[in-house]
This record gives sequence, C-alpha cells and structure tokens, in this order.
Amino acid sequence: MNAFRLGASRLVPSVTRSVAGSLSSRQTAAFAPSLASSSSSPSFFSTATSSSSSNQQSLHELGSVDHSYTSDRIDKVAEPERRAFTYLMLSGVRFAYASTARVLVVKFVSSMSASADVLALASAEFDLGDIDPGKTITVKWRGKPVFIRHRTPAEIAVESAVPMAHLRDQEADDERVLKPEWLVVLGICTHLGCVPISGAGDFNGWFCPCHGSHYDVSGRIRKGPAPLNLEVPPYKFTEETKILVG
Repeated sequence: MNAFRLGASRLVPSVTRSVAGSLSSRQTAAFAPSLASSSSSPSFFSTATSSSSSNQQSLHELGSVDHSYTSDRIDKVAEPERRAFTYLMLSGVRFAYASTARVLVVKFVSSMSASADVLALASAEFDLGDIDPGKTITVKWRGKPVFIRHRTPAEIAVESAVPMAHLRDQEADDERVLKPEWLVVLGICTHLGCVPISGAGDFNGWFCPCHGSHYDVSGRIRKGPAPLNLEVPPYKFTEETKILVG
C-alpha cells in the first residue's frame, strides 16, 4: 500500500507537466495567424494611404465644370440697362393683367345693370292738368295701380286736423304729400293686396270691399283690418302739373 502511494505521488507531477505543455503548444499555434495578420496590417494601411494620396486630383482635373452661373449672371452695376429692361417688362405685363381684369369687371357689372327698356318702364310721367278738384284718377306704374287725387281746400283742412291718437299707422298729412292739393298713393290695400274703391267708405277716401278697410283722403287707414296706410310711391314734380313716378 505504501509502495502504491509512493508511485502515484511520483507519477502525478510528470502527467501535469505533459498536459500543460500540450495546451501551451496548441494555444501558440491558434494565435499565430492572428499575430501574423496584425503584424502585416500596418503595411496595408500605409500602402492604402499612400495610394489614395497619390490619386487625389484638383477640381479642374476631374472633368467638365458648369460655368453657366458665372457666364449668364447679370451684373447690375456693369449692365444697368438690362435691369431697367427687366423692370419695364414686369411693369408692362402687370399693367396688361390689371387692364384685362378691369375690363372683365366692368363688363360683368354692366351686364347686371338694367337695360334701357327696363329703365323706361321703371318710371312713368303723368299729366295732372285734366284732373278736377275732388276727383281721383287711376294710372298704372310697374304693373301696379296708382291713385292720384286732386284734393280740395276743405279736404286738406279736414285731414290736417286729424289727431294722431285716432290713427293706427300714425302719419301727418303733410308728411305724405309734396303739394297739399295732390295726393299720390299706390292703389293696393295693405291688408291682403286688394284694390280699394275710390270715393267710398266712412271717410270719403277709399274702401276695400274684400275685408272692409276704410282709408281717408290722405290714404291713411282709419277702420278695418288693414295694418298700414296706403303706400306713397317715389315721385316728383317735373312741371307745375306733371309728375314723374319712379
């Protein structure tokens, strides 16, 4: 037993040395290529650097260079006439655009305005010389009946004395006429658009038989369902006994 232990103690150190030697040899063989490549890399980098430095060329050696910017550039100091020509062309084009736009706008607006025949129908002139005092005539304006009454001094005095508290649509008599003796109103009832009868009703003015509205000689509503006075159209006197309605 002691002899076995003695042999084993002598054998272990020799085995250990042999294993360590084999491992070191394998590691050396494995790292040898990497060391060789690393040792050769500085020469490769130096070769590449030297070749790239030798291949660098100037800008004019690379080929054709576009000089159009320099050749076509306008020198505003050396060539002031070209700048003036440019300004002239731009101004002319803008003026042409503005003139065309103006013509189009004028034509569009003129097309929307009324024609001569429509304007002729928009107004009508009437002679009042043949109307006796106290009488009423009916004329036509824009397809609507117009009452023209030649009022007497007594009628003017009566209508001027009517208190405002008695009127539904309060208007003074002198606010509805240009001349006291002449009354011009539209012959359309303000209730439902009927045509009243002249010289009838409780106030000797106009009476609407449809629903019983009574108007006085000033065309003001005095009785019945109508809410407003008879409308006074736009008119003016062109002569002493001529009026232009519209």
